[in-house]
Amino acid sequence: MLKLGRAQGAAISAALNQSVQVFEYAPRKIKQSITGHGDSSKEQIANLLQYILKVELKPESMDATDGLAAALCHFYQMCNPVKAGSSKN
Repeated sequence: MLKLGRAQGAAISAALNQSVQVFEYAPRKIKQSITGHGDSSKEQIANLLQYILKVELKPESMDATDGLAAALCHFYQMCNPVKAGSSKN
């Protein structure tokens, strides 16, 4: 957990240093954006990402699916300003 926090801090710091906007979403919000349910499993997320993005995801790339899910969540939030302004997670 500590290593992840350090990596996240370094990534955010580097982005802000280059004037790149940083967006963060709670895991529940990401899951809800992809599947419609905030309690979905990683496997459910991966299956839906494969369907939505028309890509093949390998089981060993679950960390990559987390990144894809966050990116797709952000895309959905930016394409739907009403939903993005919602306070529900």
